Amino acid sequence: MVDKELARLFRLHYFREARPVSSRAFKAAFTWPTLLALASGLTAAAVFAQYPGHIEKKTTDTPTLRAIGVLEWTGDEGKPRKSRLVPITVYDGQALQDGNIYLARPQPLALGYETEYVLQKNGQPIGLYDIRNAGQEEGMWVGFGSWKPMPSAKPSAPPRPVVDDGFDANDDKPVLHRRHGDSGSSSDSQPSAPPADPDRPTLHKQTEPNGTSGTSSPPAADPDHPTQSKDTSNSSDKPAPDSDRPVLHKPAEDSADTNDGEHADAADPNRPRLIRGKPAGSSPDVLPSLMGLPTEMEQVVAVSDAKSHPEHTWEYSWANPADEDKMKAGMEEIARKALDLKVPSPPPPSRRPSAKSPAKASPAPPLVDEKFRVFELTYGGGATMVLSARTDGPPKDQKFVTLIAQPDLYGNVLVLFKNVTDGAHLDDHPRMRLIDAVDALADNRGELLFELRGATQRQFALYRVLRGSAEKIFITSGGEFGVAPGQ
Repeated sequence: MVDKELARLFRLHYFREARPVSSRAFKAAFTWPTLLALASGLTAAAVFAQYPGHIEKKTTDTPTLRAIGVLEWTGDEGKPRKSRLVPITVYDGQALQDGNIYLARPQPLALGYETEYVLQKNGQPIGLYDIRNAGQEEGMWVGFGSWKPMPSAKPSAPPRPVVDDGFDANDDKPVLHRRHGDSGSSSDSQPSAPPADPDRPTLHKQTEPNGTSGTSSPPAADPDHPTQSKDTSNSSDKPAPDSDRPVLHKPAEDSADTNDGEHADAADPNRPRLIRGKPAGSSPDVLPSLMGLPTEMEQVVAVSDAKSHPEHTWEYSWANPADEDKMKAGMEEIARKALDLKVPSPPPPSRRPSAKSPAKASPAPPLVDEKFRVFELTYGGGATMVLSARTDGPPKDQKFVTLIAQPDLYGNVLVLFKNVTDGAHLDDHPRMRLIDAVDALADNRGELLFELRGATQRQFALYRVLRGSAEKIFITSGGEFGVAPGQ
């Protein structure tokens, strides 16, 4: 059967002449290897015709970009006098990109026109910020816009009161109901009229010219009959205007000047014209306002994401309030040692026999600009504490410290990260200023966002606390400030 089928296919595709082909000539021309190769080729051709190629299925799980920024402003919260937004990072679904240069054409994607950011403090939204303009300042791109309050839900309409009039839905007896809006419940009130039938013809009464009503319409006016109309604007009658008399018309004040010198009524389309008012698109909606780094400047996290995520607050609740004071005191002691703030030894006891009261210990040196925050960076996770402070004195002699710590198993402070610098080496080792915790990767885990401020430049960095360590996972490109152009 196989030999006959192969012979038939061969005659059909390769020998289409009228002359017949004998089986002996066919066997002499083709051997079994040749026939097997022919059968394989025909099978492959059939398979290729059935499956022309590999078609990739387009996935619908396209990652949504998530941008993180920092809003800086001066003035009151919600109504700032000056403000700007600094882009930090853009998460593209796989990695964190620098928001200052990501898809810049020329401004980065994070500062696109009308891009909306949700302002968050400790994970809770406090307002919206819409980008209206972008520009370069202090070596980096910044956006300018307006702070808007969070939209509030509209109050739902109160439910209509249900009047129990004894109506039974299972009762087949006809029931007459009073139309809504009728007042009175006496029996002598007039019954309400039935609803009008739209298909029923209706007769309307017409009014006569003398004020009386009737069903007959007034006679039609004769077009050939002369009529006189009285001008009601003045008590005296004015003569009818002459149609052949020329009339002077005053041109409108806002009409365009179409006189080209030769023809008063001919308009020159190529003649330039001056338009009163501000042309559209001549200047940005919001001008740059906040410049430099003023001392009263405040900062807050800003998040822009097309997808809505549930609110996740980062505040940690202590089971025992006394534990927070204990942890704070322990971190302050570590910070003083890092800043070389030694506690003075108590004075020796007095040699006088009358002295009975013990000598009082000297107070610990103060920590200037001390800030202590406690976060819960994951659901059900432990406390993550951040303390930053500095010493007093001239700017060049000041020292700065930032600590990231967690409680250990014995209730003591376990330092995960420590940054110590001074005013003379800020460009080499910038000071770390905590801004807030933020979910940069959209994975319901918070990262600590710091500003790395030096003497002439600053950057922003994200730190992830995981498995007893604090690891830096992202840092922006540096931007110089305080330097004149060209230097």
